[in-house]
Amino acid sequence: MTVLVTGAAGFIGFHLSRRLLELGIPVVAFDNLNPYYDPALKRARVHLLERVALLTGSSFDLVEADLEEKALLEAVFAEHNPRYVVNLAAQAGVRYSIENSTAYIQANLVGFGHILEVCRHHGVKHLLYASSSSVYGGNTNFPFSECQSVDHPVSLYAATKKANELMAHAYSHLYGLAATGLRFFTVYGPWGRPDMALFLFTKAILAGEPINVFNQGQMVRDFTYVDDIVESLIRLLDKPAAPDPAFDTAHPDPATSWASHRVFNIGNSNPTCLMDYIEAIESALGIKAIKQFLPMQPGDVPATAADTSALEAWIGYKPNTPVRDGVARFVAWYRDFYGV
Repeated sequence: MTVLVTGAAGFIGFHLSRRLLELGIPVVAFDNLNPYYDPALKRARVHLLERVALLTGSSFDLVEADLEEKALLEAVFAEHNPRYVVNLAAQAGVRYSIENSTAYIQANLVGFGHILEVCRHHGVKHLLYASSSSVYGGNTNFPFSECQSVDHPVSLYAATKKANELMAHAYSHLYGLAATGLRFFTVYGPWGRPDMALFLFTKAILAGEPINVFNQGQMVRDFTYVDDIVESLIRLLDKPAAPDPAFDTAHPDPATSWASHRVFNIGNSNPTCLMDYIEAIESALGIKAIKQFLPMQPGDVPATAADTSALEAWIGYKPNTPVRDGVARFVAWYRDFYGV
């Protein structure tokens, strides 16, 4: 049951790979360790995965390359023959996509196209791939449901994630590839990304610097703890998408299909105001933040909220870690990792 995890040196990919290794499942990690954020953090994650593999006796192989290198990707499949693939590799970040569109087209579209091709030709049992809550765009019909239209993205990043869902559906329809898209909602936790609010706020508060609070603090997010994401992924791995026998082509439901393709929200289903999130960070640190209130950023949305009833019905689980608990765990990790 070898699992190929792309983006394994990334935030979610690292946590998933660690859990798989702890379960004794062989992992082939594929990551380019690019400098979008500090590669040293990515290297530290990889070193920990290597240690976990040694301790558990699990197989761990790292391939350092881009998904755009299709020939190398083919060679990896030929050598390791993974039965399951979790594609978490992508150029991340909404704001970065506004100024660096080419990076998103190459990694998120070309790279994902290569993943679909190799999965198709190598008999992969199940492809799980990262989508994003950002596909909901400016939708204000809360909570967001997979049944809703996602045809109005407000960033190129969101558009590439919607494109991934369409590409995967086409492969499911044409070639019978079982594929499941995962719309992650604001994932946070230990080993998190330095460009995310929790990391930025914690670093600034500890340094006595002001934090940037956008939209004058009038933001709401469905913050989802990374361990809840991983638990969902583990349960989904062996529960491939299947055709919906009740699918009505006259009234198509975006959440299901006649093909073996599904999309699921993975969120905490407990939207939290940004100011409450900041208060949780202050409480964990024991320091009050210096706040600098600013307008909304381009490509951003004021609120997100996940309806996870479909996920719960499919795997019998829903994310549930309270924000205060998750933030406290991140702060403890941050202090330990950076020696603060």
